[in-house]
Amino acid sequence: MGKIEIVAVITAIHPIRIRMDAGRIDALIFDFDGTLADTMFFHWKAWEIVAQRYGIDLNRQRLYSMGGIPSRDILLLLRREQNLTNLDIERAAREKEEEYIRMMSKVRLIEPIADIARENLGKKKLGIATGGRRSIMEKILPQLGIQNWFDAVVTSQDVVNQKPAPDIFLEAARRMGVEPQYCRAYEDTDLGLRGIRAAGMEAVDVRTLIPPSILINSL
Repeated sequence: MGKIEIVAVITAIHPIRIRMDAGRIDALIFDFDGTLADTMFFHWKAWEIVAQRYGIDLNRQRLYSMGGIPSRDILLLLRREQNLTNLDIERAAREKEEEYIRMMSKVRLIEPIADIARENLGKKKLGIATGGRRSIMEKILPQLGIQNWFDAVVTSQDVVNQKPAPDIFLEAARRMGVEPQYCRAYEDTDLGLRGIRAAGMEAVDVRTLIPPSILINSL
């Protein structure tokens, strides 16, 4: 019996494109608060103090739903929602930051996520995309001993449009010199995950990787 030769025919009408680099990841981008560092409880306590001081209606669940949004933008939203016409946004935002700084020495890394960064040091580009302020990051990264891990640290002050816009993730990729489709980014909020996907990056929801029992929940 003669040899049967099977030939795959690819037509010009329906070309088959096979990405030889499918699955390629050259850079990892991390949100900071609640993703890489266990800060959320301390942010909440700082917000709780300021909310009581200015008569703002804010609970912990609502705050966490706005994770990644800068304090000033949160205050603008709450002032509009609650008709707090006399609320001084800049003053309240500054006082919230001051309250957080008083507790910042207690912040620690979230080890399951920090381990991912450690394992990729020197292997992939690493970046941070945070809704926090630059002044905070300049203090807390050395405190945690990770100031030399990252090729790019992008804060809320480096972009105009905040999460869930993709801008902060795209800026991190740009600074690292990596195309967005070759980036994987880690987030702990729905808003942040939307931003990652809008940037065309692979998104990882760290809530599936972090046991709640390891997170700080009291002073």
